[in-house]
Amino acid sequence: MVKGRNIHKHFNKLHVLKGVDIDITEGEFVSIVGDSGAGKTTLLHILGTLEAPTPDENSKLYINDIDIRKLNEVSLANFRNENIGFIFQFHQLLPEFTAFENICIPGYIKKTNISDLEKKAIELMEFLNLSTKFNNKPNELSGGEKQRVAVARALINSPKLVLADEPSGNLDSKSANNLYNLFFEIRKNFNHTFIVVTHNMELAKKSDRILEISDGMIK
Repeated sequence: MVKGRNIHKHFNKLHVLKGVDIDITEGEFVSIVGDSGAGKTTLLHILGTLEAPTPDENSKLYINDIDIRKLNEVSLANFRNENIGFIFQFHQLLPEFTAFENICIPGYIKKTNISDLEKKAIELMEFLNLSTKFNNKPNELSGGEKQRVAVARALINSPKLVLADEPSGNLDSKSANNLYNLFFEIRKNFNHTFIVVTHNMELAKKSDRILEISDGMIK
């Protein structure tokens, strides 16, 4: 599913990732842990094609057998929209839209048939216990509800890969545990591959594997 070799990332003179190798198989649930500043989020953004690694002739990044380095900007944006779902710590919901509309946005961008898209959104809202929040805007939702809307939005295009950056960071321990259990239920039902960055080791231990980043390298 994901194969990265010799991934480097510099921010000016700061060498954040120092030749990371990573392999994630289809259907896996992998947590990435490490100290603050170790490069966890940077790596996640590179795997999600939101950031490009520092150019290196020995560097490789394949997602679902696609050589990411060979995609131009438009092709990369289309690939990201169709194949990768993102869940962020701060939800990133658009405040002027309802929960239902926020969930549908990636499908609108993909130009999915409206009838099919709305049917899928309704199914996801029911699955995530959001069916009573159809017309609620983000400021009318609890923190846990916002996060579930963000999860539904990440799943609306049926991506093969779901990436989550500290998704439980703003949740209490019970809600955080419920969110992780939800991720596993989603994987069981839809066979998504999950890569989750977290500082919570108790939650990380639920994963199939834990990858620890230290000093820009995976241990």
